[in-house]
Amino acid sequence: MGNKRFLEVSVKDHLILHGFDDNNEEILEEVKAKDWSKKSIALDRIQSISEKYILTSYAYGRLIYWEYKEDYETLKSRI
Repeated sequence: MGNKRFLEVSVKDHLILHGFDDNNEEILEEVKAKDWSKKSIALDRIQSISEKYILTSYAYGRLIYWEYKEDYETLKSRI
């Protein structure tokens, strides 16, 4: 399986995008975590980064918006 690079980040709450309904509205599942936890995310799964979320691809065509703890500029420089 190739030489993947990973980004370690602290994540907590996240939104799972399961697709779209008949009105083209996102079908989102909100997941609330009790505490922050460390996660290693493969760089080739990252779709975008905002000041609050890392958007990643996931199984079965789904996407996940991960809330992260780190500073945006610091995180951006690590990618």
